[in-house]
Amino acid sequence: MIDDETRYRAVDSRDARFDGVFFTAVTSTGIYCRPSCPAMTPKRVNCTFYPTAAAAQGAGFRACRRCRPDSVPGSPEWNHRADLVGRAMRLIGDGVVDREGVAGLATRLGYSSRQVQRALTAELGAGPIALARAQRAQAARLLLQTTRLPVTEVAFAAGFASVRQFNETVREVYDRTPSGLRAEIRTPQAGSRAGSAEAVPGSLSLRLAYRGPLDTEHLVDFLALRAVPGVEEVVEGVGGQGVRTYRRTLALPHGPAVAEVDSLGVGVPLTRGWLDCRLRLADLRDLTTAVHRLRALFDLDADPAAVTEQLGSDPALGPAVLARPGLRSPGHVDPHELAVRAVLGQQVTVAAARTLAGRLAQRYGAALPEPSGGLTVLFPTAAALAQAADADLAMPLSRQNALRGLCAALADGTVRLDPGVDREQAAAELLALRGIGPWTVGYLRMRALGDPDVFLPGDLGVRHGLAHLGLAADPRSAAAAAVAWSPWRSYAVHHLWARAAQG
Repeated sequence: MIDDETRYRAVDSRDARFDGVFFTAVTSTGIYCRPSCPAMTPKRVNCTFYPTAAAAQGAGFRACRRCRPDSVPGSPEWNHRADLVGRAMRLIGDGVVDREGVAGLATRLGYSSRQVQRALTAELGAGPIALARAQRAQAARLLLQTTRLPVTEVAFAAGFASVRQFNETVREVYDRTPSGLRAEIRTPQAGSRAGSAEAVPGSLSLRLAYRGPLDTEHLVDFLALRAVPGVEEVVEGVGGQGVRTYRRTLALPHGPAVAEVDSLGVGVPLTRGWLDCRLRLADLRDLTTAVHRLRALFDLDADPAAVTEQLGSDPALGPAVLARPGLRSPGHVDPHELAVRAVLGQQVTVAAARTLAGRLAQRYGAALPEPSGGLTVLFPTAAALAQAADADLAMPLSRQNALRGLCAALADGTVRLDPGVDREQAAAELLALRGIGPWTVGYLRMRALGDPDVFLPGDLGVRHGLAHLGLAADPRSAAAAAVAWSPWRSYAVHHLWARAAQG
């Protein structure tokens, strides 16, 4: 928690670490900005602070056209908070309100619509409809400025119920008409990858913002090692010197998609502030959901300064943390897929699990309408794998039964792993399934549910990392040592894995 005086000092110093954590509304101009806005610092008496862009918009302020406060990283609070507000924000970010309404959001959270409205308004100054509206406005600006779609199509693709609602919202939020926003498009520089996707229908280029340093080499290494053939791939050297591009298929609410995210490359500072991304969507209504899931995959809403402050001061782990600034804890785009892959990986090597997952994807996954490079299929649904033939499951009978039981539970909703699920409840439901043990549950909490405070004391890579640091590697001693690393033990796990990989 920070007070208003601290917020104002962050604004006065243009501290980008607070972008997305709060927004500054200036009463003398009627606009709201991100803390790092390059404009002249407003007087303290004219500043009001809001926890969300939706709250600032609800108070009558419009978005600054210079700093674009709607394009900042999300608040890191929604990564680690497990309460009602944190869970609701993750679901809203995934587009649940647009697809299912407030009633659907409340049902997923296990509360009444009134309780959800009251909790969000009390803490964030805006209810679920206002928060979703702000998100739709951001999607609309992105579509207007990165595609040549007709304005009417942009309105419905961004999630608005009518063109009138779309026009009114854009004017209120940006003080511009939709055509005026589109007129602000800058011509991409020659040789730039920005705009390269626009020639393909349903494709667009965008930037994924992040705060602090970002170690994309660790992220791409981690994902490349586990990439499922036909579903994921890493392409070398396409976007510039040293740039590696992670590509994968996505199963989204309205259809399939292909996503590409570039690493930073040679000579690019870790603090550049964004990653280049390209999306090819079967239905543009899936834009918000796709972006939200990619942000979770790359852990882009994290606060690396807070992680480094805690872990970097540890006598044993600290040097490894300080040597790898911006190392993140990757999430995933599909918790059901990750759950299946976690079971496939039990007691086998990463390479063996990846090979088996690729075979299952080719056998049971839905094919893309047309291949894209090495990407050909979507990962199979839990329902499809629950009926997989014995001949396709090259694993011991006990693990076959565990996989089928897990897939059946995911398919019928006995176990939920969506962004708004209660983590403790999900863990208990998983542990109740035969063949699902503590390592699998911890791994799913860390990646599928985005829990930043998970430790895996029995994991072989963790034990090797501890040994390299001169620490006792038995599970009991490891768990005791990790207490000091809370609430960022998931990041400690990745630092230990990185240290073990160095040999």
